[in-house]
Amino acid sequence: MANVPWFLWGQEAGAFGVHVPARNALDTAIQVVMGLGVDGRSFPLFAFLFGYGMVQFFRSRIDRGLEHRTVRRMLRRRHWAMLLLGFLHALLLFLGDILGAYAIAGLLLVWIFFGRRDRTLLIWISVATALFTLYSLGSVVSGLYLSSQPDILEAMDAGGASFSMAAFRDIAHGESNYLLAAGLRVGMWAFSLPATALGFAVPVSIMLGWLAARHRVLDEPWNHMRLLRLTAAIGITIGWIGGLTRILGLMGILELPEALFWTFMGTEMISGVACGLGYAAAFGLLAAHLEGRTEAVGAARGARAAEPAVRKRDLSPDARSALVAARSYGAPASSVTPEMRRTLPAPVKAVAAVGQRSLTFYLFQSIVFSPLLTAWGFGLGRHLTTSTSTALALGVWLLSVLIAGWMASRDMRGPAERLLRRLTYGKLDPSGVIAAGSHRRRDPVPGA
Repeated sequence: MANVPWFLWGQEAGAFGVHVPARNALDTAIQVVMGLGVDGRSFPLFAFLFGYGMVQFFRSRIDRGLEHRTVRRMLRRRHWAMLLLGFLHALLLFLGDILGAYAIAGLLLVWIFFGRRDRTLLIWISVATALFTLYSLGSVVSGLYLSSQPDILEAMDAGGASFSMAAFRDIAHGESNYLLAAGLRVGMWAFSLPATALGFAVPVSIMLGWLAARHRVLDEPWNHMRLLRLTAAIGITIGWIGGLTRILGLMGILELPEALFWTFMGTEMISGVACGLGYAAAFGLLAAHLEGRTEAVGAARGARAAEPAVRKRDLSPDARSALVAARSYGAPASSVTPEMRRTLPAPVKAVAAVGQRSLTFYLFQSIVFSPLLTAWGFGLGRHLTTSTSTALALGVWLLSVLIAGWMASRDMRGPAERLLRRLTYGKLDPSGVIAAGSHRRRDPVPGA
């Protein structure tokens, strides 16, 4: 649902983002839901899960007996492979690829921060959040002030300060020549890649994912129920409140000129990160309740190794390496795991199978949408409304659930996951390449 509006080319810009104007009450209702709970919220959610998956990847390979430097090299290979897949995705199909942004952020963050203490990560996250909050509030004050200055707005429009996401959409998907469209797509993708990868939302969400994974918040939700409830309640509330600026614009209450498109971008990004964290926590709670595992077993939980009393630079090379590995690994698993009290119904298992093959089905939606909706294909995007395009997106998702359920019943990994594993492991872990053909070794976060 979040990606399909990007394919509705050749139509005028709607109230926000790339949405087209609502034509009926159903269109308006869908855009309200998208503005409050989807747009700008799914992106940090998946960045958080991507970061969580890095720690799971590291931990599982350490448990397999690999040396931590080898696993770090595998992470680098994995992120370079994701960057290649993102480039091909943008070149061949879709301007709004996210794989490249996650890959760039992963390469830099792992290099700088992956072996740091929890406290160091929290300090950097707090400083980045505080600075970006000040910037965002300044943008709101400046934008609202400028909205009351018609002379300045006229000068801004004359100087080309206005901006429309719909223009990017039309350039990317409204070109009928496929080769030219491919060049335009990948050019715009490369241009926006640094800002997307290194802006506030992606790095902060990834590092928050590291912290959560180090403490096994989603691996063992029964030991973190209070934290998950608070995070879900506070995060989703902040996220939906932050989305109100889009809804007020949709209703004509808070309309701003195109030249002031940036006014609420910062606050929407901050609230989007909060909402993404809230959604992740809500999914953790849902999983615990569906499995009937909500009783804490904290007494059986292993303790993290204590930090040495000396400074890291005063340690021997071997001790320093062990310290970095221990920080990256996080807490050991609980020695006791509560039994599942409920058997998951088949539809829930099928939906979970999509998540276990998220890379494959993320690319699958582009394989369906692009030839159907773009100008170089059947060109249907020019004629669809918000409601009809949403129906198409839901249909593609349901098809994904059916295919994923069938693959799970045959213990098959997704083809994109198999490719990523082969590019990741190489000769560093031949056993991982052998396991790539099956789904017997299940990584909790797909694509690992």
